Amino acid sequence: METTRPSTLRRRTLVVGLTALTLGATTAATVAAPDRAPTAPAPKAQVLLDWNEIAVATINGDAKRHAAEQNVWHGFVSAAVYNAVVGIEGRYAPYKWDVRGPREASAEAAAAAAAHRVLLTYFPKSKARLDAAYTESLKKIPDGQAEKLGVDYGRRAADRVVQLRVKDGRGESVAFTKTPEPGVWRPTPPDNSPFQLPWLAKTKPLALTSAEQFRPGAPPATNTRRYARDLAEVRALGAKNSKVRTPQQTETAKFFADVQPVQFQAAYRDHVKRHGLDLVDAARLFAAANTATADATITAWNAKYTHAQWRPITAIRLAGTDDNAATTADPAWEPLLRTPASPDYVSGHNAADGAAMAVLHRLTGPNVDFRISSAVTGTTRTYTRAADFTRDVINARMWGGVEHRTSGEVGNRMGQQIGRYTLDHYFRPVS
Repeated sequence: METTRPSTLRRRTLVVGLTALTLGATTAATVAAPDRAPTAPAPKAQVLLDWNEIAVATINGDAKRHAAEQNVWHGFVSAAVYNAVVGIEGRYAPYKWDVRGPREASAEAAAAAAAHRVLLTYFPKSKARLDAAYTESLKKIPDGQAEKLGVDYGRRAADRVVQLRVKDGRGESVAFTKTPEPGVWRPTPPDNSPFQLPWLAKTKPLALTSAEQFRPGAPPATNTRRYARDLAEVRALGAKNSKVRTPQQTETAKFFADVQPVQFQAAYRDHVKRHGLDLVDAARLFAAANTATADATITAWNAKYTHAQWRPITAIRLAGTDDNAATTADPAWEPLLRTPASPDYVSGHNAADGAAMAVLHRLTGPNVDFRISSAVTGTTRTYTRAADFTRDVINARMWGGVEHRTSGEVGNRMGQQIGRYTLDHYFRPVS
């Protein structure tokens, strides 16, 4: 792992020839690729990169949605763009759709139309931004029948995703009613905000069959040695004024305190540009990673809602009530980072990280080549091994004082399962 300086990176291309044996059971909606001239070059990915930046500006900038919720919206946009592209260009099976596009249609126009329509549907207050970007995208595409057919098909692809998400649980009224007894989450200082996004726990996933499909069992009980070990570690290393946390550990904690979806989308764009992926493979990378990350986030919130483990700040301040002789209370303890307004177990950050790394590992090979930046620290890191990235994020959340180690480890393993499941059932090469 390297920080702040560019690494010498070998050019790699996305693996597109994975067999059904490698990826598992086939999806129900596998369609044949449209016939295309073998010498026809694949469209460039710039339109997808442009619209991913627009999506980030809309979801994070204009709408200012919670980081966990942003993962879900990026899943919607990426799935629609993916369908719009592969429905015309082929190579991969569409996501929950069996309508092929005209082979003479412009895939770039379809991608722009799909992204514009999904974002405008869900974020109408950003209409001026979105319409201006859409006009600019179409200026780069030659006028004519190909553009017209592409726009029409892209809108249909978007409408399909919007239709799939009707009454999916988003924004529903979900009450958190657990009694704040020892071990159970309750609002944390300094804001003492209520459980954020409880509806996310009940939202229908994009690829999984349910939010409970990969939900892990309960965390260690408060009277166990493992719980006491976790608490002692975060108490010492995650304290605001820790005497044992090193400057490098502090920098790592702050590095991963940035808005995770914003970091991830920028890293995906960087990977596409540096490795020269075409529009089809880029659409697949974004769709698979963002769909898996959305489902990992939904599953993590389901686990948080179900198990409701208290956060370290509460556990340390109220350690005298946990029925564990190995823990002692410190009523004045504070974490390095601000504690999120949700239960600890499992870690939503690490669940999303695990899903993203599983997808990247499957699509790009052992060398994930993931370059990620943080606006919090102003630094950039390049990870060539998923295991190194996983280690740093699990540690970062503990060093920040906001999560127990077990919450991160279990969340990451769960996310990896979801990432692999997503590619076993969707975004597969066509025969």
